[in-house]
Amino acid sequence: MGVLDNILMALSSLKANKMRSLLTMLGIIIGISSVIAIMTVGDSLTGSITDSMAGMGASNITVSLQKKSSSSSSGFSGGTRMYMFGPNNPDEEDLISEAMIAEYRSLFDGRVTAVSCTESVGSGTITQAEVSGSVNVTGVNPDVLTVEDLDMITGRFINDKDNADAKRSAVISDYLAEKLYGSVEKAMGEKLEVSLNNNVQTFYVVGIYHYDTSSSMMTALSDSDNLTTSMYVPAAVGKKITQANQGYQSITVVGAAGEDVDTLLSDTEAFFTSFYTHNETYTISASSMKEMLETMTEMLDTVKVAIAGIAAISLLVGGIGVMNIMLVSITERTREIGTRKALGAPNLAIRIQFIIEAMIICMIAGLLGVLLGVAMGAGAANLLGYPAKPSAAACSLAVGFSMAIGVFFGYYPANKAAKLDPIDALRYE
Repeated sequence: MGVLDNILMALSSLKANKMRSLLTMLGIIIGISSVIAIMTVGDSLTGSITDSMAGMGASNITVSLQKKSSSSSSGFSGGTRMYMFGPNNPDEEDLISEAMIAEYRSLFDGRVTAVSCTESVGSGTITQAEVSGSVNVTGVNPDVLTVEDLDMITGRFINDKDNADAKRSAVISDYLAEKLYGSVEKAMGEKLEVSLNNNVQTFYVVGIYHYDTSSSMMTALSDSDNLTTSMYVPAAVGKKITQANQGYQSITVVGAAGEDVDTLLSDTEAFFTSFYTHNETYTISASSMKEMLETMTEMLDTVKVAIAGIAAISLLVGGIGVMNIMLVSITERTREIGTRKALGAPNLAIRIQFIIEAMIICMIAGLLGVLLGVAMGAGAANLLGYPAKPSAAACSLAVGFSMAIGVFFGYYPANKAAKLDPIDALRYE
């Protein structure tokens, strides 16, 4: 009897016991569908976060001020130092100065395209003709336009003259402009009075950028009629408002096209660290978006595999169910097995027959599980607001794994059938 004959016989047996076959497959279906659904949601989440972070600039390097901790307080010997996150009110001489940045630009000319410097001013409210809008005000230099990849609709962005003269220039979103003034055109050149830090600050609109609500993660979490958008002002003005020290706790560097990010990161960190050799309190740490992206992906993949592994435990239960139903099937077909053996069928033929039958059960269950899992995963991903990304490799692996379960759990019943004595089998009632 060939393989095709065994497959047809297996399908005939399943058709003759539809309900029993479905209940047998249920454990495999649940296990496979759970794993595929989790993998689909995990891949969708990972892909969405990866795309979002990549869009922020894979070649971006963040240079940050870091506090030192001496070996005596950290428990290490040999004069080594540990770097702890989060500067605690550094003095002006500790900050990354404009002179450092200017020297860096000169030395790394051609290797970097932008050095972004920002000063957080705070959250404020703008009211115009009984209509109000919320903004996060940030002091910036011109290179922020490159780093944040803003799409300017009209006007201009903050420039060096704005910072040099501490002009009260402001760049707002088209969402805010339309909300306050009815159109982007009417907002240009208008005076903005922003209630900020218990004071009213006056600015003039010099440019308007496009606010993409579809790509904003916060949009889905907030009221679309009361969004808080970013408002950009000169960094010099931001520092005056906050009375902050001159200099920055962190800056962002954008590497030039073709520049190796890892090499640039190492060279950038070495350059800025050289200014802190004799600083007993602070040093510099540099990190890239590439590193953050890899770390985030690894973390999500680990969580995804761990949860999928827990869900896969149900496959073990399904496999035991397959073994159980195969033992029942062999008991019911003892006389059939005896007849085949009496007609000269070798043990191997009997063994293959029942292993193929177990594999067919698990393969059908695996396919149904994949279909159900993809549907569940896509539904959950869409519900969370992420595009569904079912993995073809995971689906193929799931079906292959389910067939392997058929071989593993079907071998014992098949081997038991193959070893039946033909005379005893024919006399079985």
